[in-house]
Amino acid sequence: MATIRVKDWTKNKLRNIRDAESHSSYDSVIKTLLKDRKLAKYSDDTSNTATGESVQSQDTDIDKMFDDLTVLAELTGSHEDVLFLWCPNCGNELVHLTVEQPLSCSVFEMECQQCLTHLDSQAIVAIELKYPIEQKMTEGQFQADLKACVRDYWDRTLRAAANDTLDTDAPVDRLVWQFDQYHKQFGWDWPTDVPAVSIVPGVTYRNTVTDERIKVVEAVTENRNAMDAYTIRRYTADDDVVPDQLDSSAVVDRLVNRELVVAEQAVGTTKPTT
Repeated sequence: MATIRVKDWTKNKLRNIRDAESHSSYDSVIKTLLKDRKLAKYSDDTSNTATGESVQSQDTDIDKMFDDLTVLAELTGSHEDVLFLWCPNCGNELVHLTVEQPLSCSVFEMECQQCLTHLDSQAIVAIELKYPIEQKMTEGQFQADLKACVRDYWDRTLRAAANDTLDTDAPVDRLVWQFDQYHKQFGWDWPTDVPAVSIVPGVTYRNTVTDERIKVVEAVTENRNAMDAYTIRRYTADDDVVPDQLDSSAVVDRLVNRELVVAEQAVGTTKPTT
């Protein structure tokens, strides 16, 4: 009988499924997965139903960066009825789900067992079967795709808030606070070509409306569930430094209106403080 070679990553996933679902053998695991795949394929083949057409049109309406990576909060359906949820912070698989159409996920929270980050639907990435995950891992691109997916969602969400087209009942200042907290917990350096979703002490930003540069010094409040106020240094056209302060509402306004871009990233400033 021919031997089938599989990667260590695949072996570990099969072992996890075997243990979690009490399968008697790897053969049983694979048969179950093939059955799930067959059911998912059948669902995809019958997508001319009203539900299938609705899901496809909803996906088309979302102008997002990846077809098969979606932040859970904006997911309205899955093409294959099978979803894999991943942590964008450490690249760990959280859980895989069989879902029904149309998909509704108003509240979803869980803790990543690898990095111990508490995540909700604003920061969990749903991956569909069509995404070439093993190829991306081999190429070293998987983690970058997870980050880019989340950054794209946060950016588009705040742009929608600025245009008053946000499809959620959540208060805008609450969303800004959530994105700010996640960004600081994840410790991501923010790209210079995407407006900031958070302001971090030590980082210099440029206001794209006024062309003014400001350096964030430190938080002057310790709000638990709202944005803080910060002391800043304003740099004039003559490079004079003017000490000032941004209150929390001003911070929210600048982030929602997509005014601030990173001009100078201080080393290690996005790491959470202790």
